Amino acid sequence: MYIKEIKDMINLMNENNLTELEIEKEGVRIRLKKGSAGYERAVEFVQPQAAPPAAPQEKAAVGAEKVDKRNVFEIKAPMVGTFYRAASPEAPPYVNIGDMIDVGQVVCIIEAMKLMNEIKSEVKGKVVDIQVDNAEPVEFGQVLFLIEPSS
Repeated sequence: MYIKEIKDMINLMNENNLTELEIEKEGVRIRLKKGSAGYERAVEFVQPQAAPPAAPQEKAAVGAEKVDKRNVFEIKAPMVGTFYRAASPEAPPYVNIGDMIDVGQVVCIIEAMKLMNEIKSEVKGKVVDIQVDNAEPVEFGQVLFLIEPSS
């Protein structure tokens, strides 16, 4: 689900004087609830009961060596939004292919509902592939980075 779709849902609620709307699409359920003080809990992502949605086809890394998927950790999008590799258009990317990263290091930003959310690494290792282009929309659970763990 994309940000535009969420904004359309909010507009639909406003136009029809709805106070609550819940929609499930591609394994992601979004619940919008409007209280007396506006949107008290604007968006609530609920893990689906069934298996998680399949990630879109992963792109082959251009110029990168073949990655053995058994020895990599996938950093996945924890939310729907727009993926950014840097803090601003003028700033250098947080990480590049070949960089060594530490646990807790910021690897990218996902913009969701006008909020910038820093995505941090859960493992220490080497960035072997970046699966998403800058400023590209991402879905919940989509693979963003492939990391070769190190000790």
